[in-house]
Amino acid sequence: MDAVEEEPANGDPLVVALTGPRQVEVLRSPRAAIPPGHVRVRTLYSGISAGTELTLYRGTNPHLDRRWDPDRRLFVDEAAVSAYPNTVWGYSEVGEVVELGSDVDDALLGVTVWGLWSHSGEVVLPVEKIDGRVLPAGLDPLAGTFARVGAVALNAVLAADVHIGETVAVFGQGVLGLIATQLTLGSGAEVVAVDGIEARRKQAAAFGAAHVLDPVADDVGERIKELTGGRGADVCIEISGAYRALHEAVRGCAVGGRVVAAGFYQGDGLGLRLGEEFHHNRVQIVSSQISSAPLAIAQRWSPERLHRTVIDLVAAGRLDVLSLVSHVVPAPLAADAYALLDADPASALQVVLDFRPEPAIELRSAS
Repeated sequence: MDAVEEEPANGDPLVVALTGPRQVEVLRSPRAAIPPGHVRVRTLYSGISAGTELTLYRGTNPHLDRRWDPDRRLFVDEAAVSAYPNTVWGYSEVGEVVELGSDVDDALLGVTVWGLWSHSGEVVLPVEKIDGRVLPAGLDPLAGTFARVGAVALNAVLAADVHIGETVAVFGQGVLGLIATQLTLGSGAEVVAVDGIEARRKQAAAFGAAHVLDPVADDVGERIKELTGGRGADVCIEISGAYRALHEAVRGCAVGGRVVAAGFYQGDGLGLRLGEEFHHNRVQIVSSQISSAPLAIAQRWSPERLHRTVIDLVAAGRLDVLSLVSHVVPAPLAADAYALLDADPASALQVVLDFRPEPAIELRSAS
């Protein structure tokens, strides 16, 4: 049975387009037809990634000037296909099912689902794409925007292979780092949180980090050694994407310890000196990337399981993500949202676009 809702009062749905470095436009896209076996989801909220997504906004993403060859899994020195205009970016969405195609269970009409689509006012998806992605009853829809970013942090913690009683230093206390800090604490480890922004250090301490370090004021590698009686951290998770932070993670790591490089690093590795502690202390550096869990557990931990685990932890009250939302911005003001994240990271943590009907007309704090 088909169930069709009336055309929204504001016409065709909004879509956020990145049209060039630091250029954002909010357009309208024609409403797509809904085939059998599909659902129409009207977006409520869409989170902006302050890491990978901002590299496209700033024009520093490696895909902009080199081509990724998926068969050889190499970046090659060939002109990349232009990434602009880009209307498919964005992967932290939550919305309401407002229309069903034929052959779809009527019970899905009106449910709230989380997923990975784009900064668009609505999307048409195969029903399989929302299977297992219904938001738990009573959970604030804003929490649904953390499935993907939370999965990135969870993947890094899994790669760290944290054990009870270990000391883990987490470099970067933005959204990903603060989630990684909570997950690491939940694994029974002691956390040393590192970030240059005071408010983020305070938040990490509020979550339970035993120590917080300022990379501007502290010799971080040396301080971690002091805090661990000279041993160093058992594991360091570098999730800020800064090469200097990666170097300090290596410096602060124990002999034979592990550094998880989970940030999205840009350009040449300035500040990373591999002939020093990395070489002499036999530190292992492993990469964490959301397309796959660590190889040893990839058979059991699919990306889908990572996403669902984050939502389950939030619903169970074991992971706090709502306190990380610093701004909810009406979707028509998306350009302001990107500019805020780009220019003022000290005040902007997780910025979320609000696609609900008749949102507020100016930036507002979620708190």
